[in-house]
Amino acid sequence: MVEVQVLEATRTVPNGRGRARTESGGLKVERIRVAAYCRVSTDGDEQLGSFESQKLYYEEKIAANSEWASAGIFADEAITGTKVDKREGFQDMIQKCQNGEIDLVLTKSISRFARNTLDTLQYVRMLRDRNIAVFFEKENINTLDMNGEMLLTIMSSLAQQEVESLSMNVKMGLKMKMKRGEMIGFNGCLGYDYHPEDKSITVNEDEAEIVKFIFDMYLQGYGTTTIAKRLIEIGKKNKKGEVSWHTHGIMGIIRNEKYKGDILLGKTFTTDPISKRRLANMGEEDQFYIRDHHETIVSREVWDEAEQVRLKRSKNKVVETTGNRERYTRQYAFSSMCECAYCGHKLTRRTRHSSSVYEKPVWQCMNATKNGITSCPNCKAIDENILEGAFLEAFGLLAGNFDDVLDLVMTHVEEAASNDEDIRKKKQIDKDISSLESRKSRMTDMLIDGTITKDVFNDKLIEITRKLHNFAEKKLLLEESIGKQKDVGKRMSELRETLKQENILDEFDRVVLESIIDRVLVGGYDEEGNPDPYKLTFVLKGNQSKTIPNAKDNYKEQKNSEKGKKVS
Repeated sequence: MVEVQVLEATRTVPNGRGRARTESGGLKVERIRVAAYCRVSTDGDEQLGSFESQKLYYEEKIAANSEWASAGIFADEAITGTKVDKREGFQDMIQKCQNGEIDLVLTKSISRFARNTLDTLQYVRMLRDRNIAVFFEKENINTLDMNGEMLLTIMSSLAQQEVESLSMNVKMGLKMKMKRGEMIGFNGCLGYDYHPEDKSITVNEDEAEIVKFIFDMYLQGYGTTTIAKRLIEIGKKNKKGEVSWHTHGIMGIIRNEKYKGDILLGKTFTTDPISKRRLANMGEEDQFYIRDHHETIVSREVWDEAEQVRLKRSKNKVVETTGNRERYTRQYAFSSMCECAYCGHKLTRRTRHSSSVYEKPVWQCMNATKNGITSCPNCKAIDENILEGAFLEAFGLLAGNFDDVLDLVMTHVEEAASNDEDIRKKKQIDKDISSLESRKSRMTDMLIDGTITKDVFNDKLIEITRKLHNFAEKKLLLEESIGKQKDVGKRMSELRETLKQENILDEFDRVVLESIIDRVLVGGYDEEGNPDPYKLTFVLKGNQSKTIPNAKDNYKEQKNSEKGKKVS
């Protein structure tokens, strides 16, 4: 029998890199290129003593091993671990791994590497596919070991749970502070200066004059665009010290309750601790309204008057509900109506050359606007005039053959116009308002009788006042919608007579558009399969449709024809 001598292994090689034959034919084991990653989330973190001591620790650890060669110490200071894309040091290390410059990564623990389970596993697997090991010292996990991924999954899940638990505790703490009336955060507000030492705000007299000027012009009947232009003309500076004003900024000032001395806490909320996405709070989380919190800039009467003006001017807007989140739409004729035929996103209205005589509104795919043109390469910004002209052309096609298709559209429209859903909603809101007013009256009686304390009364009053304000806003919008429905019914009768006479619209009519068109598909392909970004498909209520191919060229021909008529 052959005798076999076992030569036991005496060293561990995390991966197969760096092994080569010498000139004499012997095996030469080159040193393993080792990188280290360290991170501290806060200045008080005591991991390995301090941030600097972590780096020193790994430098000495790598230098002490004769089989290791340093591939760099990568570090991020005072940066959260929940999102790896925010860490420049981490991303730099990963890039060097992909370039084949690193064989082994050392890190203190899973929570130092990433607190997001998905991120942890994603990067570990990506490195493992390249035969690159990650060694977590605290957990004693080598990702190239057989049981490495199972242990890693368990431990990283615990790390993520730790983040979520910590986030929940912080959230509860902030809510308790807000309930006590403490101001949490201050993003800057024209007219006020913030003092972080005692978390208070005081009036900035120079800026306060601008705020008063804005409210004064608004109550005189001027719109936000005019106010913004006027502020630029007279050289008034915003909070950033720039002579730059926009309509949304002006409206933000008019709607800000701080100028009447109140403050609303909890206007936004974080959806989760991983993405850290923030949304406007529309009832998903508790809010805390504090009256007479600080010195006013405008009187309560002036602010309330401006709010009434704002609500009245919102008549061109209706409320669209998606889940339990409401948003204002329909500011313009084509608002929330145009859809990109290539990616399915809505089109948004933008103004080009806004500061010149060449100013013109265009509609563009929101996907391309937010994420870059590469996300929807076939779409084009389309002039609003082209949309209006294409609708007139589509309407003309309808008017010429209006029997079956038009009857279907008109039936659908007239049924919608006679829908009493808004009336039912308004009646319910009236009941809710009456109930809240009765509740407020009872609360006053209980305060007088000594049944409840003044603090309890104030808390309840704030809650009731906020609800009454929301109901009043919804009621106004519903009343305007009901009025529009009556107008549409009357307009439909006129429209029928117009079409019976086979008359064609001479100019764009928003009422007609909104009455018969459900949506507009922007873009598509021609008969040869080539992209046609100016192909417009008007989908009628009742699911019929009319398509205008290459509406841009049609619009140009129409304009040239009009010019020719004027010349002659």
